Amino acid sequence: MAGKKVYSVCGMCTVRCPIQVEVEHGKVKFLQGNPFASGIEGAVCARGSAGPALIDDDERPQYPLIREGARGEGKWRKVSWEDALDYTARRLQEVMAVHGPRAVLFSDRGGPFRDLHQAFIRGLGSPNWCNHDASCARNVQHAAQSLFGFGRKGVVYDLKNARHVVLQTRNLFEAINVKESNDLMTALSQGCKLTVIDIRATKTAAQAHRYLQVRPGTDYALNLAVIHELLAARLYDEEFARLWIKDLEALMAFVEPYTPRWAAQETGLTAEAIQEFARDLAQAKPAVIWHPGWMNARYRNSFYMSRTAYIINALLGAIGAKGGLPLANSPGDVGRKGLKKLVDLVPKPAEKRADGVGWRYPHFDAGPGLLHLAFNAIDTGDPYPLKAYIAYRHDPLMALPEPERQKQIFQKLDLLVAVTFSWSDTAWFADVVLPLSPYLERESILASKNGLKPYFFTRQRALEPRFDTRADWEILCGLAQRLEVDALAFKSIEDIWAYQLQDTGVSLADFAATGMVNLSDAPRYRSREELKFTTPSGKIEIINDKWESQGLPSLKPYESPARPPAGSFRLTFGRCPVHTQGHTVNNPLLFEQMPENVLWINEQAAVALGIADGDLVEVGSNGHRGCLKAKVTEFIHPEAVFMVHGFGHTLPVESRASGKGVADNALMPTGLDLWDPAGGAVALQEHFVTVRKP
Repeated sequence: MAGKKVYSVCGMCTVRCPIQVEVEHGKVKFLQGNPFASGIEGAVCARGSAGPALIDDDERPQYPLIREGARGEGKWRKVSWEDALDYTARRLQEVMAVHGPRAVLFSDRGGPFRDLHQAFIRGLGSPNWCNHDASCARNVQHAAQSLFGFGRKGVVYDLKNARHVVLQTRNLFEAINVKESNDLMTALSQGCKLTVIDIRATKTAAQAHRYLQVRPGTDYALNLAVIHELLAARLYDEEFARLWIKDLEALMAFVEPYTPRWAAQETGLTAEAIQEFARDLAQAKPAVIWHPGWMNARYRNSFYMSRTAYIINALLGAIGAKGGLPLANSPGDVGRKGLKKLVDLVPKPAEKRADGVGWRYPHFDAGPGLLHLAFNAIDTGDPYPLKAYIAYRHDPLMALPEPERQKQIFQKLDLLVAVTFSWSDTAWFADVVLPLSPYLERESILASKNGLKPYFFTRQRALEPRFDTRADWEILCGLAQRLEVDALAFKSIEDIWAYQLQDTGVSLADFAATGMVNLSDAPRYRSREELKFTTPSGKIEIINDKWESQGLPSLKPYESPARPPAGSFRLTFGRCPVHTQGHTVNNPLLFEQMPENVLWINEQAAVALGIADGDLVEVGSNGHRGCLKAKVTEFIHPEAVFMVHGFGHTLPVESRASGKGVADNALMPTGLDLWDPAGGAVALQEHFVTVRKP
């Protein structure tokens, strides 16, 4: 059998880098980044290179399963796809017959292929589509909307052309986006400066010209002091401010007391270091990127951290600038038609969302909602009961706090369905497991990427499924047929692609050469005069009336974060280069690279506790305890400890991952109720733990 090259999209993390797969005799011969994708340069990260190991892994769901014992007991009945889809559809119909279509909740991990998922839940008549963003970037999204009117993806990080990049809580070289990493390395080789602001020295910090180790929870204080210095010393871009910043006088008055000397007391930095930092930024303007954060579901004031990061970018004239944060272009911005949306095939439900987003909380983006508030509706029945939940490639029992409380909430569901290509705590607790084909074994709907050069791209099936698994379109369209959502009952992926491409001037054959179709010949940067903001004033609004009307100040007075109680530490967590949350820990190749997490602890704190590097330590909170090895280092703030997220698996079907390391989310008592009312995200790093030798 002759070999072939297939253009696809990686599915090992949420970045979804474009890839090229060489297949021979039904096996992956070679996998690399798509060589035609700008910035990828043919590369994949460690996770991406382990995609074939996911195919070879026998410890993943291999066929549809229906629960027979109690939830979480692990007793399953193997069934055919026909029986699984019939059963799931019948149970959904029973729920909707009693409680109405609004009683169905669907959550996923967002991303470029979400249109099908949104269309499915809308087709049922429910408004309750959510994604994982409440535990990731909701604060960033709402910070952008509060200033610009559009969300965080309305701007592009033009890293390759930047002269100074600031990464605040963004560990870019470990939470790897291949294009961003390559572009930043190119910029650094051309003289760009890199400043990293974090509570620990990451691999990204090791590449920085300046590393600012701040006290946990004080990022907002640092940002206010930088704004103060830019304004007081007139280092900001006055022309840009005159054109596009509304309420600058209010900002000047607000930051007057927040001097670098004041911030030094909060952050642990020196006033001189803050002043020098501000001057360096001003020298590089407007080619500056102060990253507003990615996973910024951290502190009670993280919305304001992201918001002030955007404000600093605006003061430096970086919004819209080459080497800064230029506005993203959609197909329409370059004179092309976008893909037809599947959601337009079904009517928008008139019902209000169960999580309150858009009505109880009108300042929040009603798109993906807030999953932790949907869980409140399951628990309380307010504003109405949610009785069926479909978790698509999503594991809230690992991603959100209080997994045992979540299980108690899920017991109030009549139906819990997991669509997944790997085992997870949520799948193990489900009533039905519908096994998703791994990304190399499935095709997806077409997707569009906005940016300086917008383009369409495709994920093609590189391999036939090894086990009895199906693509998401096969699963959801199969359910749609049974539930009489006829508009979504597609029989083939080609029919979906044909619908999406209507009126675009693009044919499926146009993807054959590179897997992508560019919609413009060159990057489009807009001049300052061409910028457009979708706020009521058409400008960047420092004071946002929507937030103010909810009693949420646009400029919130700073409150000093709590210090850990005696003998305790603030619990922090993050990413590493070889794992994506919990779903790669049992991957055979990646498990070899990192089989368990360790606890970073400051060396002075460790000495006081009699802990040496490599010692086994017990970390505990509210009765939950776990043991892992200590990494004793000077490169973490003494008030904090840190662990990589996604470990502490307990499922017997995961022989490699089970019993390895500690799950940080199990150490977060009351964490489901601890969230930011201004940004919406869960405050995942407002918890304290004790550490001792067992």
